[in-house]
Amino acid sequence: MATEALLNKKTLMKGNYAIANAAILAGCKCYFGYPITPQSEIGEFMSGKMQELGRAYVSAESELAAINMTLGACSTGVKAMTSSSSCAVALMQEGLSYATTDELPVVLISVMRGGPGLGNIYPSQGDYFQATKGGGNGDYKLIVLAPSNVQECADLTYKAFYLAHKYKNPTVLLADGLLGQMMEPVEFKPYPYPEIDNSDWALSGKGERKARIIRSYGPLADDRCEFLEKLFEKYKEIEKNETEWEEIGTEDADIVLVSFGSTSRNVKTAAKILREKGIKAGIFRPITLFPFPSKRLNELADKISTFVTVEVNMGQMINDVKLAVNGKVPVELIHKGVGAPPAPEDIAAKVEELI
Repeated sequence: MATEALLNKKTLMKGNYAIANAAILAGCKCYFGYPITPQSEIGEFMSGKMQELGRAYVSAESELAAINMTLGACSTGVKAMTSSSSCAVALMQEGLSYATTDELPVVLISVMRGGPGLGNIYPSQGDYFQATKGGGNGDYKLIVLAPSNVQECADLTYKAFYLAHKYKNPTVLLADGLLGQMMEPVEFKPYPYPEIDNSDWALSGKGERKARIIRSYGPLADDRCEFLEKLFEKYKEIEKNETEWEEIGTEDADIVLVSFGSTSRNVKTAAKILREKGIKAGIFRPITLFPFPSKRLNELADKISTFVTVEVNMGQMINDVKLAVNGKVPVELIHKGVGAPPAPEDIAAKVEELI
């Protein structure tokens, strides 16, 4: 089906295809990628659709090439995207560090798989640190969005392009192998965000204007300090304007379950089970992993007894929850290293043990 024909109707599709179609509808002009499970369908789809639309598609020789091609395209002001997974995203970290200091609106789709190292192709949330703390050099932040269902895979792809261009900052859509491969109904609306004017910085050929240079090297320490202060002021603006989360049942909760991405689906069911047993459980789901909704979590800590993070990793987001809570109440962990999230019944049983 032609991408435009998907507008305003529900269609059953995989998360990977939802992301790819949303990128097309968002106006992505260039895609550069290298195949790796469990996100290979994104590149497969783009290989046909981008050429059909007269847009740029390159199957790069490596992940390093893909991220650097994306940087080059973004420097001209166009919407450009790459996608990959886990161990391959690790290879892109230097490029992402360059993109932040070059202030380029790179969009990266990261569909997590098991690790460390080559790991396996099962779903995982083990790249939370990789996305939110960064594996590249220096002080920088990526905007990170975490969908929990296929509809959000599409909606947050739209938002990723908007935020990347609004703030001239690389933006990551952090999904996982479960979301990439599962099928659900998704409805595409027209791209809902205003287009960002990039005419004051994009490299478009000198013409009559003053020459422009995009570079990350700054030879003078004082100049570099000034630039970093400016960069982190931008991050404060992003935190002020773009922090997003979902909150359910926290108004009377004694205990709040915190999760992100696909894991939150099971957590919602677990909270219902606990409520049926008389345990007042609430739900808190960060949608932006950076900026992390620390302020709201700190507010909730004034009126509940315990937070429990539920993650498919060995415990990563729990560190940000603990920092947000700042010792006001205990923060416990329920986790599974790799694979499908813990079953709702198992989550509920472990919460009962904890309390």
